[in-house]
Amino acid sequence: MPSSVDLICVDPARVHEFWPFASGLIKTAIERTGLSAFEDIEKQVLAGEQLLWLAWSEQIEAAATTHLSRGVCTLTACSGHQRERWLPLFATIEKYAKDEGCSTLRLYGRKGWERVLDGYRVEHVILEKGL
Repeated sequence: MPSSVDLICVDPARVHEFWPFASGLIKTAIERTGLSAFEDIEKQVLAGEQLLWLAWSEQIEAAATTHLSRGVCTLTACSGHQRERWLPLFATIEKYAKDEGCSTLRLYGRKGWERVLDGYRVEHVILEKGL
């Protein structure tokens, strides 16, 4: 029987201990979308300006980062393995955001997230033109 997966919000005071084990997953998420710079997210996480979340069983199955601003909790990056095991943990991040006074959880990512996240919808689009 597979072990359960728990969601851990890493204490910002201890994030330096966990970042080396989670940064590869965060970097993968950022590189897949190109919506952020890994160095910016890394700097903000290590400074305590963004939170690091880990889906944990016997190992890190997924990692995510969030940022709070003006009543919005933004999930700035998320990547992992065996998504079906940790996807339900999004509810914990939603509860955290609501408890922090946020009215919205915003996700930066690939369009495919809309298909697998219940209750989420495309609110805006990003238009690009290669030059």
